[in-house]
Amino acid sequence: MSAYDTGGNLSPGSRSKYRRPRRPFSWIGLLLGLLIGIGGGLYYAWAVDPQIEYNTEPWQLSKADRENYMVAIALDYAADGNLDRAIQRLLVINKNANSDPIQALADAACDLATTGYVDSSSGLNAIRAMMTFYQLQGRSGCADNLIPVSTDNPNIVQIDLPTPTPLPPASKTPTPPGAVAATPTRSANIVPTSPPQRDFTLVNVTTDCSAALSGLIEVFVQDFNGEGVPGIEVRVRWNEGEDRFFTGLKPERGPAYADFQMEADKGYTIELPGRSDPSQQLVARACTTTSGEEAVILYRVVFRPAG
Repeated sequence: MSAYDTGGNLSPGSRSKYRRPRRPFSWIGLLLGLLIGIGGGLYYAWAVDPQIEYNTEPWQLSKADRENYMVAIALDYAADGNLDRAIQRLLVINKNANSDPIQALADAACDLATTGYVDSSSGLNAIRAMMTFYQLQGRSGCADNLIPVSTDNPNIVQIDLPTPTPLPPASKTPTPPGAVAATPTRSANIVPTSPPQRDFTLVNVTTDCSAALSGLIEVFVQDFNGEGVPGIEVRVRWNEGEDRFFTGLKPERGPAYADFQMEADKGYTIELPGRSDPSQQLVARACTTTSGEEAVILYRVVFRPAG
């Protein structure tokens, strides 16, 4: 059938067909484009160029990271006994001005004591350090009932000596010739032994040149599986002195991480005191970045369990 009538004009039905308005765009195409754009943006942000967060405040951390932070505070206090610094750090991590920062640490120890955190000796020692800290400040928590206070030190040897023999009362009877009067023996002595060495070993030292990280020694302490170990004391020495700090105090970089800022042209050694041998000397020499900027060399040092 022709779309035109006998006069050469379009029939009414054909006229409505050809004059039907066209859609300016496709809703299906718009939806597909939107999904592809969102997916591509997420892939780039998460996999290609993920954003690394810096300068995170301690109170902004997750509950687990805040607990690790408080573990490190307690271990630091156990090492240097600086109560003022420990309290200030606890105040920073507890933003609520009405809260008790020491009781918050006791509550964190309680939480950790009910988890698998106590399955390792390092975790058990960390909780005991927290208990010692808050108990000295007159606080208590459920860890007091869950974790027995240990008086056993693996580095102490108990020597059992004979029970002292009392002197006999004075007598007018003369002592037979050749007899020796009994004398009291000393009470038991506690003789400290040398602490175990080589719990950790330095497995890798790499260098880089970065203007943003100029002169840093980045320390990573890991377990056998390569997972970070928080609360491990690190010591850096140089000719004029030394500095001590702990892993896990910068949770945004992971529980294994700690760092130290060097001065140009000085030499440093790094170790886990009592748990590893010192490193070779790390010299803070000048370097030039790939973009031509002047900087001081960056060291990345990795410790892992020995054996």
